[in-house]
Amino acid sequence: MLVTRHTDGSLDRRPLGDLYIRPGHIAILPDSRLLVAGGGADRSGAGVWEPNAVVYSPEGEPERSFCLGDDITVLATDRSGGIWTAYGDRGIYGGHLESAAGLAGWSSAGQAVWAPGAELPDVPLHGCTAATDGDNVWLVWYAGTRPGGTFLTRVTPSTGEVTSWPSPVGDPDGLAVRDRRAVLTSRDHNRRSTQVTRAELVGDAWNITDQRRIRVPGRMLLHCGQGRDGTLWLRAGDAWLRIEA
Repeated sequence: MLVTRHTDGSLDRRPLGDLYIRPGHIAILPDSRLLVAGGGADRSGAGVWEPNAVVYSPEGEPERSFCLGDDITVLATDRSGGIWTAYGDRGIYGGHLESAAGLAGWSSAGQAVWAPGAELPDVPLHGCTAATDGDNVWLVWYAGTRPGGTFLTRVTPSTGEVTSWPSPVGDPDGLAVRDRRAVLTSRDHNRRSTQVTRAELVGDAWNITDQRRIRVPGRMLLHCGQGRDGTLWLRAGDAWLRIEA
């Protein structure tokens, strides 16, 4: 059962049929469809990767299932229904083709449509968080082979343009971007606080304009931030906080 609380306080309840995976990520697709994905993936006895993602209709019925790679640490969807993922160590070194690249883009049918190339400044070792801003997708990832090795990568699916900048903070767990402004969060694991950093893109660098630590309603856990069109939804315990970029 998926329960959605709207800003006016109303609740929607959507039963989900045949939920055979352990949900690690939930995202909205066009036409009120829902994507539910697990974090890991398993191989069958024949060496085929088993499905770990299911697309549900507006009525909660499964439409299709597929594998989005292993050890998914980040998952976001864009306006056109594209799915964007980033991976952890097990995915990058575990033998799955798309996971091995560290970052990936997929169609809503589960077909791989984008992989990073030489345009990245380094090789991704761990996905941190992601966000969308209009038609752009932002992926945050860690390389670790150079000082300050966390990067913000902007992908424009319609043109294929990929641009990366060093992140103003290391290893953030939440991001929202609006034009040339961004807000990033860095949680205190299992504590009721997080650091909120605001930054502005000036020339070729993200400059910090404000940084403060705030108290939140509940403990901060993994996969706690979802950024969309300049708004960061940050999960703290059983509550969601809304932070504008």
